[in-house]
Amino acid sequence: MARPDARETDAHDTSAPATARIAERLRRAVLAPLAALRREYIPLLMIYFAYGALGIVAVADSFWLKKTLSLSAVEIAQLGVWLTLPWAIKMVFGELVDTVPILGSQRRAYVFIGAGLIALSLLMLAGAAGGWLTFASPDRIYIAASLLSVTGVVLQDVVADAMSTEVVPRTRADGTPRPQEDIDHDLGMVQVLGRLALSIGIFATAGLAGALAQALPYDAVFLIGLVVPVISMSGALLVKLETRETRPTDWRLLGAGLAFGTLVTALLAADIPYAQEIVLVISLAVIVSMLAHVTADMAAETRRRIVYAALIIFAFRAVPGPGEGYHWFTIDKLGFDEAFFGVLGQIGAGLSLAAMWLLSDSITNQPIARVLLVLTLAGAALSLPDVSLVFGLHEWTERTFGFGARTIALVDTVAQSPLDQLSMIPLLTLIAIYAPAAKRAIWFALMASFMNLALVTGQIMTRYLNELYVVDRGVYDALPALYLTMLALKLAIPLAAIAAFGRRVR
Repeated sequence: MARPDARETDAHDTSAPATARIAERLRRAVLAPLAALRREYIPLLMIYFAYGALGIVAVADSFWLKKTLSLSAVEIAQLGVWLTLPWAIKMVFGELVDTVPILGSQRRAYVFIGAGLIALSLLMLAGAAGGWLTFASPDRIYIAASLLSVTGVVLQDVVADAMSTEVVPRTRADGTPRPQEDIDHDLGMVQVLGRLALSIGIFATAGLAGALAQALPYDAVFLIGLVVPVISMSGALLVKLETRETRPTDWRLLGAGLAFGTLVTALLAADIPYAQEIVLVISLAVIVSMLAHVTADMAAETRRRIVYAALIIFAFRAVPGPGEGYHWFTIDKLGFDEAFFGVLGQIGAGLSLAAMWLLSDSITNQPIARVLLVLTLAGAALSLPDVSLVFGLHEWTERTFGFGARTIALVDTVAQSPLDQLSMIPLLTLIAIYAPAAKRAIWFALMASFMNLALVTGQIMTRYLNELYVVDRGVYDALPALYLTMLALKLAIPLAAIAAFGRRVR
């Protein structure tokens, strides 16, 4: 037998450790979430799963909105602002969950109330779509049901957020303190598991949502959606989830939150000019002052890090979208139907889940500014397939290469799907690590409220863009200019914040 060439043997020996390292990294990435799973996490994971599974009615909702309701693209953008505001007043729910038990329960009772609101909203949508609920116009019922659903989801989310910090033990079985780095890692992994549960819920229902919307009347799909609140309630029944941490109600926080909620409701009912902008400014002032109050006992360096990180994440989330007009364009001009939207949703959810699963352990160890810089640049680059559809490039590709709009949409979905979920991991990890004892729900709620005000800001900019570039059912001439402007803002706003504050976050 001939002796192997020495260079080949050396090359083989050199590559073996590299291969082993890659295999080990892959093994750790796949197994890390499974290794982190604990029985105590089940209730909060089922709440997050149910939130994702609510997408089972999403396709029916969007097609019923387009085909039956009379809301314009600008009105839908305005509604989007109001539907984001319940997330911005989470501090009210957070203070209640932290300090006001209902029938002796500070966790389970609030999960049940949230599930009841979601169930009621689905019944209202079914009644309006089926024509057997006529106490108001379908448009009005749709708005009321949407507000109820969001409120129920927010309430359950507050409970899950609070539990996500409580389920991580701070001491060993013998009562000795655990190392802080172990606690921080577990807190980060709970946030990862929550995002994974949400993604699994989306993945489990995305394709089904399209199939049901195409095969069944829309009211039947809404009734099928009633299984979702049952899921979240089941998690609350399976495992004991009450907290041992108690404190008196902070009436400054609760009072300010209730006053803020009342003001928002009054402005919504009055329909005064610039009501949404007024609410945004007041919201920011209230929430920032509450955060200053809650973090008063933190070290100055910790507060500084949180402030700069929060500003970067705020800018990353405070970007506009194209609005509902782009969705209508894909239906009217590109011929996308319910089933195809289900396929897009299924692919997107699957890839998002895979990315979360494989990259979550790495992302939790990366600086926030670096993660969001990469995601910003990647998001802008990966928006190019959408741009090509708006400008009609699919007609040329179909003539020249034999593939058209649906193939381009699939490529776009494959490319962009993981980005949004991945961006949440460093934020949630940062919040969990610094959550103060006995104030976990209000802390999570305030930080989430601040971040959700970024979404309100983005929704308001979306409304401005839709007012500037008018796009409506069957009227899409202004869509290219709208989309390019949106894309420029989506790139410029986060980059400006990263350039200003990125080096100050360590």
